[in-house]
Amino acid sequence: MNSAAVSRPALAVALGAVTASLMLGTASPAEAATLKQTALNIANAQKGDPYQYGAAGPDRFDCSGLTFYSYKKAGKTISRTAQAQYNNSRHISWRSRQKGDLVAIGRDSKHVTHIGMYAGYWQGRSWMVNANSGPYRGFQVAVAPINEYLGQGRHAYYAEVK
Repeated sequence: MNSAAVSRPALAVALGAVTASLMLGTASPAEAATLKQTALNIANAQKGDPYQYGAAGPDRFDCSGLTFYSYKKAGKTISRTAQAQYNNSRHISWRSRQKGDLVAIGRDSKHVTHIGMYAGYWQGRSWMVNANSGPYRGFQVAVAPINEYLGQGRHAYYAEVK
């Protein structure tokens, strides 16, 4: 056994402590980063699952259903709709975003119509994992460049789950 390995009971205790501190709003930056990464990993595991309006898993999702499901499985319950998820999170600049932060798409921050999770920057683009309602990504959970959702008056807004 690897000396760096963590036992299952120890991992359960650690995750329980992270979950408790998040519920109490006392999460450290490291715990918040762990929550984001865990939620992002859960969202990524859903890639290829079909899009269905109003669905929140475990096998079908709409955009806010995917973020709701991923954060809930990671130990944090968030609002169910895209606008409420954005409204109830800490708004951040694009420069402050981290993997697992919310990416809200709308004509302005009061009219959010789509949401996903920031997945990172590569190939000269910023990417998000989201439940896609359009044919260009196959009506499914996919990782896509954020700029595919912009234009025609739509902008990206970023938020960190509290």
